[in-house]
Amino acid sequence: MTIHSVVIQKLLTTNAHIGRQVATHHFKQFTYGFRNRQAIIDSDKTLICLRSALNFLSYLSRDPSSSFLFINTNPLFQPIVDEMTTRVSSLSPERASSLWKLRGFLTNSFSPKKFRSRHKKLVFAPTKMPDCVVIFDTERKSSVFLEAERLGIPIVALVDSSMPWEYYRKVTYPIPANDSVQFVYLVCNMITKCLMLEKKKKDGAKGIGTKATTEDKVESAGESEGTASDEVLVVPYDSLVPLSDDIAESKQLLDKLVVVKFNGASGKSMGFGGPKSLMEVKNGSTPLDLIVNQIQLLNSKYGCNIPLFLMNSSSTHNDILKVLEKYSSSEIDIHPFEQGEQTQLESIFGEGGEDEWQSSNHGDQFLSLMNGATLDVLLSQGKEYALVVNPDNVASVVDPKILNHLAQNSIEYCSEVMPTTSTGLINFMASSLQGKFKLEDFTSDHTQKFVKGFKFIDTRNLWLDLKAIKRLVGTTALSLNSLSNSKIFEKSVGISIPHSRFLPLNSTSDLLLLQSDLYSFNEGILVRNDERVSPSDPHIDLGPEFEKINEFKRRFTTIPSIVKLDSLEVAGDVWFGADVVLKGNVIIDANPGLPLRIPDGAVLEDEEINSPADI
Repeated sequence: MTIHSVVIQKLLTTNAHIGRQVATHHFKQFTYGFRNRQAIIDSDKTLICLRSALNFLSYLSRDPSSSFLFINTNPLFQPIVDEMTTRVSSLSPERASSLWKLRGFLTNSFSPKKFRSRHKKLVFAPTKMPDCVVIFDTERKSSVFLEAERLGIPIVALVDSSMPWEYYRKVTYPIPANDSVQFVYLVCNMITKCLMLEKKKKDGAKGIGTKATTEDKVESAGESEGTASDEVLVVPYDSLVPLSDDIAESKQLLDKLVVVKFNGASGKSMGFGGPKSLMEVKNGSTPLDLIVNQIQLLNSKYGCNIPLFLMNSSSTHNDILKVLEKYSSSEIDIHPFEQGEQTQLESIFGEGGEDEWQSSNHGDQFLSLMNGATLDVLLSQGKEYALVVNPDNVASVVDPKILNHLAQNSIEYCSEVMPTTSTGLINFMASSLQGKFKLEDFTSDHTQKFVKGFKFIDTRNLWLDLKAIKRLVGTTALSLNSLSNSKIFEKSVGISIPHSRFLPLNSTSDLLLLQSDLYSFNEGILVRNDERVSPSDPHIDLGPEFEKINEFKRRFTTIPSIVKLDSLEVAGDVWFGADVVLKGNVIIDANPGLPLRIPDGAVLEDEEINSPADI
């Protein structure tokens, strides 16, 4: 039995999956459907949200001066909460005096008062503001939601399928589940273990020697100098609130978006005689087809107008113009232009529409565009946000969910980032893939040999607030070529996206991954095969014999099945037959000067092949 199965069974025993008889529209993302007139909550999504909440609490607990406010109004939960708060207080004496514990409801934090209640009693610690509020009984709709929102205090809360939107939207880290006594006990136990683990890590680090102590002093001194500006807050994609079911409201939001895609990259290094965005990826579709299909479907579904602006280089512009003829009947405004054609750009933007941008090394060209009258025209047309798409990323998504998050939280700068390694369920409580991270934890080089030592990859997909660009454009500080520039914006975040949302096309090894049975297309979006167990993609390294596309096509009769593949290394004069299946770790290294053909229907699992005799 896998660890995942064990954890899911543990959740099922707490009845966390049994929801109410109704499911609000914003909660449907967490449900499977209904059974016996009761909403069934997806336990996998409960785990994901629980992990995110625990990661956040663990991050806060690293500061010894941090404090938490645990709120509960259900007498059935009170002994459990009491035990947890006692153990949490004992972990750090300096935190005991600032730990908040509430039995009842939250009132004015700065001037606590005494209240009488028939069944409740109210206990306040000192009036220091908490760093986080944890709510176990959200059904009571406590005024703490409103107060915490006004004070800017993040909320971690158990939410059920009937929770109204006006309360749900105030929760920073929702945990979708039935608030049974068993599940509350499980959550409290996990919170305690997380905080104990953080304390153990800290004690271990301080025990290393003088160097650790000196680093602690430097870090402490640096906090007073505002080192927080060198940190990036990373928010998990699964915690984002979905787009409203109200078509009119969604249309109003999407009409504020503009999309920009760069097409300056050539496929010459892969033996392709045109722009990389016109290279066939799968079933006759190109990267340009995918982005056009996505925008067209959004325009059709919501009745909005999201235009696509294509920034071409002088070497790719004519090829792009020829291909655009096939989109003439589509419901999308496509505006191609050569980089540097400022006059043409201003006339195009003046027609209105939505703009999408890419966070690539083409940031300078984008800013030169904004230095003219183009930005003023966009703002006058009601455009407020831009998505800048990485030209190499075939899996880029025009995602209304991210746009909605920006609008609701007044975010000016958002970069899509991806964890360099996947975190298993066995250590999800201690995972560090949530919270604030230093800039040195990020890299823009996604190749395997360069990601070691980093926690995130900057995918170079960038969402921007046009009003913030207007405020900053023309200043010497403004640049979009690096994540470090996010600190000049008033509010910036990174969205942690899954591995399936970042698939660069830079070599035939990448092309093999995209053309395999591991991925399929649905409405212009790459969808991973459900049979793939590992959250990360297999590592593929094809030798120089496969470097050019023509040779790549010749050497594969059909693309092998790689759903269960972990890694593949191919070197030498190797030829693949039809319907080959690759599993585990496979190395194929043909002897020098001798061709090696993998026969039709061969199944290779954890093998090293050097000659036909090895097959």
